[in-house]
Formats: sequence, structure tokens, C-alpha cells
Amino acid sequence: MRFCLPILAAATLAATTAMAAPRGFTVEDLVNMERVGSPAVSPDAARVVYTVRSTDMAKNRGHTELWMVDLKAAKAAPRRLTSHASSSLEPEWSARGDAVYFLSTRSGSSEVWRVSVAGGEPVQVTDLPLDVESFRVSPQGDRLALGMSVFRDCADLACTKARLDAKEQDKANGKLYDRLFVRHWDTWNDGRNNVLFSTTLDANGKASGAPVSLSGTLDGDVPSKPFGDREEFRFSPDGKSIVFAARIAGKTEAWSTNFDLYTVPSQGGAAPRNLTADNLAWDTKGVFSPDGRTLAYLAMARPGFEADRYQIMLMDVASGARRKLAADWDRSAGSLQWRADGKALIVDAEDVGQHRLFSIEVTSGKVTPLTGKGAIGAFDVRGDTVAYTQANLASGAQLFSMKLDGKPVQLTTLNSERLADVRWGEYEQFSFKGANGDTVYGHVMKPWNAEAGRKYPVAFLVHGGPQGSFGNGWSYRWNPQVYAGAGYATVFIDFHGSTGYGQKFTDAISGDWGGKPLEDLQKGLEAAVQKFPWLDRGRSCALGASYGGYMMNWIAGNWNDGFRCLVNHDGVFDSRGMAYSTEEQWFTDWENGGAYFTVPENHERFNPVHHVNKWKTPMLVIQGDLDFRIPTAQALGTFTALQRKGIESQLLVFPDENHWVLKPANSVQWHHTVMKWLDRHLQQ
Repeated sequence: MRFCLPILAAATLAATTAMAAPRGFTVEDLVNMERVGSPAVSPDAARVVYTVRSTDMAKNRGHTELWMVDLKAAKAAPRRLTSHASSSLEPEWSARGDAVYFLSTRSGSSEVWRVSVAGGEPVQVTDLPLDVESFRVSPQGDRLALGMSVFRDCADLACTKARLDAKEQDKANGKLYDRLFVRHWDTWNDGRNNVLFSTTLDANGKASGAPVSLSGTLDGDVPSKPFGDREEFRFSPDGKSIVFAARIAGKTEAWSTNFDLYTVPSQGGAAPRNLTADNLAWDTKGVFSPDGRTLAYLAMARPGFEADRYQIMLMDVASGARRKLAADWDRSAGSLQWRADGKALIVDAEDVGQHRLFSIEVTSGKVTPLTGKGAIGAFDVRGDTVAYTQANLASGAQLFSMKLDGKPVQLTTLNSERLADVRWGEYEQFSFKGANGDTVYGHVMKPWNAEAGRKYPVAFLVHGGPQGSFGNGWSYRWNPQVYAGAGYATVFIDFHGSTGYGQKFTDAISGDWGGKPLEDLQKGLEAAVQKFPWLDRGRSCALGASYGGYMMNWIAGNWNDGFRCLVNHDGVFDSRGMAYSTEEQWFTDWENGGAYFTVPENHERFNPVHHVNKWKTPMLVIQGDLDFRIPTAQALGTFTALQRKGIESQLLVFPDENHWVLKPANSVQWHHTVMKWLDRHLQQ
């Protein structure tokens, strides 16, 4: 496979060479890039509204506005729909296609707003005591579904608001719990649940009447915490009912992945009805067919496993009869949307280092790829038109549209001027024989200024998850172009356990964290060095976060002659401590074949703490103090071990970051600290 340099980037570079000397990509470039997202196609498929996020470095945060582009006009220029100090999020078209609804805090709290596509100032739609966190508009335009966080024992929204206000005034701030979760991701449980409500919209598109609770009788969160969104609830085509996903909490929530789909009248008045009670694993993202007769949704088969394959299911709404769609297609679907004629579903899925769109025929189950190389983000389908975002290893996401029987059309060129003088690191996918003789894939990337005949130091990136992938996409946290811009070659391997290569391959890491994945990393790096002579194996440093951070600790004791230095971000140090302090207990249970107190030997088998006596490689340890997935004690344990052994080491702690470093200034500091660490050990 030949090196890939995107046509757009190459053309931009050629056109600007005379104006500016080429340079490498920097972290400052990364954090200041505009980011496109949330495409929504108008009901007549003539326009697309989408979000563009920019970075306000002075305020150390992102800012998002709505933009729109005309799909019918030749070479139409995008037009801004909103402009305000507060962000505009989650655009959704009105039923008539004359306006766009969105979320904004411009009134002081998060509410639903509405802006006419013909122009004019946005109009506030809801005015509630609590923040609206997610919403959907009914197909008829007469009702809103709203997600809000409330105390479920409160009779109305005002009660929740009053209780929150009283807590702020109370000088005692102790928290008392009698069940898990006590905290989740980066937030302590304050007793509230996400509850789905609905309210009516009047002829002017404004909410009227008090919201009615739809899911409040269930002990669970709708949408789910911490990352659930409006993908987890949808109206039926006639607007009379809503389907949503929920996990019943109780005392087992922290070790359960049993989400079910429920249906409820959209105007309330009846208890939710469970549609998938017989499946004790994950059911989610229900989407009605255009005629309302069939419900498509995603279902896992194994309870307790968050990375099981999402099988596409079709349910007959009248009878409840179900069948699998494309049962032999060994990919895990991400999101589903129906084609307008109801004869096919449009689906996204990871696929051998790419993330692609597919069309799946409902009758035959035939799977047809719609996109090629690169990584699909969000997408939306109306009529025979699909709008989607797509990125690759040398381009942040851009907006595209496509007729389902046609070719893609690029609609945005965000950052082209800002990055006109950047020369991207060229990249290539390669394969090799890994553990068990299986074919394993990886990528290499050259430094931006690579010259023939020279060797370059290597940043060896290890992805997290562990069921994840470092493929042909774009990241604002772990981006190989930043290393290429600093003069480093990069190698990244999709070891056993990675996604997009079939479920058997993904399953292979569970119970074997330090086995086949380590073998793949060792063989992959050696294969890359043999294939690409510009890689300087003698000057290499390994870096990883989450599971990748665990692997840095495991490498320190089990491949301790492999690298000049290591970078460990939020990595597991002691498996026993992890098992008893992480919030989502199902994760450590599944990965080790049971809870620690039932099978301690499984948890200890690949526990890095047992190999500290063999550590000798310098390590930079990084931790977000709000990371409740891999708590701070793990990083402190790692750093303490390094310091006690006299190994060169540094500890970088972010008090206001979780498992990810998200604030722009912190991202800049993170990258500069890491690059200085690499320079210290590799640039000599």
C-alpha cells in the first residue's frame, strides 16, 4: 500500500508553497482548529445544518455555533445561523423545515431555542426551572421530548430546583450513600436521575404547559450517564409514542449492562412498557421505520460485556416478533437510520482500521459500503441524501453529502487557510503476523520533514479501551500528526482486542491483558522496523493512556529493554486497587472473568504491581484528578514505585480533568510536557 497524502491537503500545500515555508503541525494548531459536527438534513433534503466548534483560548473553552449549507445550489457557501456568546448545540429541524431548534444557555440556563432559516434572531422555546440537557421534536412539530436531571421523588421541576438551592445554602456538605454508583466518570452522585419528559408545542413553536414525566417511574437514567444522549430516545413517525433505552439501577447498576428498550405514549399517562425484557444484555438506539411498523435497534448478547458486538435487530411493532439483520456481518454497528423507502438501513461501523458508512438491505441483509478510507463521525439521512462528517490521519473532520447512489461532495474546508503551510506526516497502513499467527494491522507515520536516507526517532502509541482502535481517523487528544510535526516517526498497532476486525479478535484481550496484546506490540514494532528503514528502533519511546497506560506499566516490567522512555496517562498500576475503586464494576468483572473476591487469581495474573522489581525505564506519569474510571491512587502508586526505585520519573497531575484532558490550556501543557520528555530521551 502506498503512502497516503489527502488530495485536499496536497493541493493546498502546492498552492501555498510560494507564500509560506512548510512547517510541522503543532499542539497549538490542534487546539485551535475548528471542528464540524452534528449534521442535520432538512425534511426536503435541500439543506444541511451543522455545528462548528471553535476555541476561545482566553476563556479556555470551546464555543459552538450553527451553520447551514444549501445542497441544491452549485458551490454554495455555508451560512452562519447563530452568533452569540453562548454556544448553540444539537440542531434539529422543525417539521416544516422552516426553522431549526437547538440548545443554548443564552438565557442563563440550558433551554431549547428556535431560529428561522430565513433569518432573524432566535426565539426561546422552553423556560424551565432546570437545565434541558437533550431534546427531540416530534415529526408533527407539536411536541418536544426533553431530558432533564431531577430528584425522582419530586412532584414537579420546581421541587428539584428548590432542593438544589437549599443544598447550596447548607453548610454541611457530607454525602451519604447506601448503594453504588457513588460517583461516575467525573461526577459524584447527588441523588438526581436523568428523566425523559415531554411537553406540547403551540402553533408558534413554543413550549406550553408543564412537562410530563415519561420515564420517571423507572429507577434509571434516560438518557444514560455519563455519555447517553438523544440517540437513546426517538418519536414514532406518528408522534404518538416514544421509544427509549434505560438500565434499571437498583443496587446492581454498577455491575450491570442490562439496558432495555421501552415504549411510552408521548403525551404520558401510562407506564413505560419493556420491549426487550428477555435479553439481559445491552439493547439501545431504537429507530422506527418510516411506516412505523418496524423498530430497528442494537443488541448485545452477553450480559456484563460493554464491548460485545452490537447486532442489528428488527422488531415487528404489532407482534413483537424479532429477527437479526445481517447476522453474518461481523462488525459492530454504531448508529442506525432508515432509508426513506424503508428498504434499507444506513449504518456506521469500524472496519479494518477505517470507520465507514454502510447500507444494509432489510429483506436480504446485503451489506454495501458507502464510504472508503477515513473515519465517519456523525451522520443524518433524509430522502436519498446522507450528510456526514469524515476525517482521516491528515485531516480533521469535514462535512460531506452524498446521494445514496452517488458520489460524496465535500461541503466544508474548515482550517484550510489556518493550516495552509502545514506539511502533514505521510502515513501508511501495514499488516504482520501477530499472536497465534493472526493477521494484525498497524499504521506508521513519517515526520513532516522526512528526508530519504535518514532515520527518525519513534513515538510508539498504544491505544486505550482496551477494545478500541488507532486507525485512519483524527483525534484531539492522541494525534500522531503532533508527533510528526515535532520530528518524530510514529507507529501504532491495532493489537488483539482492537475493534473493527471481527468480534473474535475483539474478544481476544479479555482475560489476557498482558499476553497476546504485548506479543502483537512487540512483533508489530519489529515488523514496522523491518519494512520501513527510516524508523530508528534504538531511539524509541512508548506512550499510552487508559489501557495504553496500563500497558506502559506492564511493558516496564515485561519488556524493560524495549524503550528509552515511557509515557503513562491514567494507567492501571494495581489490578486489585482498580477492581475495588473503579466505578463501572462490570468492566473489571468481565475482563477478569468475575469480581476480584471470586477469582482473585485472574485479576493478579497480569497485575503490573508484581513486576515493579524489574522496572528500570524512565517514565512520565500523567493523571486527571477527576478520573473516577482509573482513580488517582493508581498514578500515585506508579510514581511512588518509580521514585522508590530511583528511576527517572515525573508526575503531571491535572486537578480539573477527568480520564481525558479536555481544556485547551491543559492540552497544550500536556503536549509540551510529553514532547520535552521525548526530546530528553530521544534527541541525542
